[in-house]
Amino acid sequence: MQADPVGESPGRDFRWVLIGPRGLRAGWGILLFLAFWLVVSIGAQWVLRPVLQWNPKGPMPPGTGIIVELAQFVPMAIATWLMSKIEQRPATAYGFQGQARFLRFASGLGWGFVAISGLVLALWRSGHLALERSSLGARAAIEDAAAWGVVFLLAGFFEESLFRGYAQFTLTRGVGFWWGALVFAGVFGLMHRMNPGESPVGLASVVGVGLVFCLSLWYTGSLWWAVGFHAAWDWGQSYFYGTADSGMVAQGHLCQGHPMGSILWSGGATGPEGSVLVIAVLLLMVVAMMLWWGRRVRSPFAGAAWKPLRTQPSDTFAEQAIASQEYRLG
Repeated sequence: MQADPVGESPGRDFRWVLIGPRGLRAGWGILLFLAFWLVVSIGAQWVLRPVLQWNPKGPMPPGTGIIVELAQFVPMAIATWLMSKIEQRPATAYGFQGQARFLRFASGLGWGFVAISGLVLALWRSGHLALERSSLGARAAIEDAAAWGVVFLLAGFFEESLFRGYAQFTLTRGVGFWWGALVFAGVFGLMHRMNPGESPVGLASVVGVGLVFCLSLWYTGSLWWAVGFHAAWDWGQSYFYGTADSGMVAQGHLCQGHPMGSILWSGGATGPEGSVLVIAVLLLMVVAMMLWWGRRVRSPFAGAAWKPLRTQPSDTFAEQAIASQEYRLG
C-alpha cells in the first residue's frame, strides 16, 4: 500500500479545525470579525481622539455625535467587508439584500416614531413626563433635526449590523437562529451598561428591543426594518421629544422632556425606555409583528430556529431566502 503524501493524511490535516463542510466554521468567523472590528476601531479612536473631547455626562453636540458614530460604523463596515471577502459573499449578504428594502426601511421609520410617541404620550398623560417647547428657532430646529437624523441613522446601521448582521447570520449556521439572538441581545444590553444614567429597567428594555429586532430579521430575512425602527426611535426620543436616550442627552432638540415622579415609571435619567411602560410597548410590537408577518410569511431561517443548519439548504429554503433577501446560509 502506498503511503499518503505528507500533509494529506487525514490524521495530519488540521484544516477541519478551521474549515467545515460549509466553509469557515462559525466560531472562527465570529472571532475574526471581532478581531478586525476591534483593531480598526482602536485605530479610528486614536486618529479621532483630538476631536472626541466631550463630557459624556453633559449634552452631546450633534457634530460630535456624527463623529462618534462614524468612528463605530466605519470599522464595523470594514470588518464585515473583510469577512465577506474571506467567505466569498457580497458585503451586503448579511442582512441588507433582498426585495422591498426601501419599503421595509420606511415602515421601520414610521413604526419607530409611532412607538416612541406612544410611550411618551403614556408617560405624559400619566403625569410622569413634562413636555415643553425648546427655544430653538426654525432654522436651528431644521438643522438639528437633520444632523441628529444622520447620527441615529449611523447608529442604527452600526448597532444592527454589529449585533444582528454578520455575527447573527454566522451563529445561525453554527448554533441556530434563536440561540444566536439570545446571545447577542444579552451582549447588546451589557454594552449599554457603560452609558451614564442607565438603569436596570433600561438595560432590560435594551435586551427586549434587541429580541424584537431579531424577530423582524426572523420574518423578513433582512435588517432594513430594524435599522429604520432603531433610528426613528432614538431620533424621536432624543431630538423630537428632548428626553434622555439610555442616559445620553442631545444638545439641540425640538421639545424638552422632564421626568417626574417615580423613576420606575418615569425612567428618570435613563429616559422613557427606562420606564416599565416600555415593556408594554415591546409586547405590543411583538403581537403586531406576529399578526402582520406571522400569517403571511415563512421565515427564511425556519430550518435553523434552535439548531444549526447541518445540511445544505433545501430548494424551498433557498427560494424563500432569495425572495426575502437573496441570502443563503452556509
